Amino acid sequence: MSNSAKTKRHMRRNAPTIVVIQHSTLARTTVVKLLERELAGWNFIDMISTESLDRALGAEVRLIALDLAGRGVESTSLRDDLAAIAVRFPEVPITLLLGTDNVDIARQALKMGIRGFFSTSLPIDIALAGLRLVLAGGTFCPQLLGTVANGSNEHPPAGNEAERSLDDRTQYLAIADFTPREADVLAELQCGCSNKVIAGKLNLSGHTVKMHLQHIMRKLQAQNRTEVVARLVRRADGEHDVSPS
Repeated sequence: MSNSAKTKRHMRRNAPTIVVIQHSTLARTTVVKLLERELAGWNFIDMISTESLDRALGAEVRLIALDLAGRGVESTSLRDDLAAIAVRFPEVPITLLLGTDNVDIARQALKMGIRGFFSTSLPIDIALAGLRLVLAGGTFCPQLLGTVANGSNEHPPAGNEAERSLDDRTQYLAIADFTPREADVLAELQCGCSNKVIAGKLNLSGHTVKMHLQHIMRKLQAQNRTEVVARLVRRADGEHDVSPS
């Protein structure tokens, strides 16, 4: 990618931004091109390592995707990367890009505050669902939900736990059904923006924003804006809207 293209993306400072940190040029550019197609109007800044993080300063960073690159969760290198991110973007959620579905890695990383796990075995629709869930304030960890296409090394849960995992998978698929613009509106909604502010940020009319909100509420079976956010957060935390029988 040319420097001019990177500068063009970097200079869209009013646009919500995702930072992709991945050493492999092919993997990095593939992820960025996919996201550019799915999240129209968003800004994407890609880099080889956290040493280039200062390029993103001043941008409205909403999420940072960091490549695990075969490192252990307890590795000094990963901890240094997380520390570098925390200094510059302390409130921004971090997700890991990894080539394994190792459940232990996911559990360890969750304790460290990682908000999403995206392995190469994930179907694209599930990965995009997870991305939108994280942008909406949730946590995406298919390794612990049994949603990875190739399965996990653990035995599948029985009884109510099996039903719970199935319900969580259904939730992710439902979120994947959001259009790119609905996902944009949902992310702004999670930040507490009013319809007028959302319209200005996304260059939409107020009527169009209301239409997207109606579609979002219908898909989540929510009655209002507050309930939309509450449902996403509750479900991301593993809670459900119905009481267990």
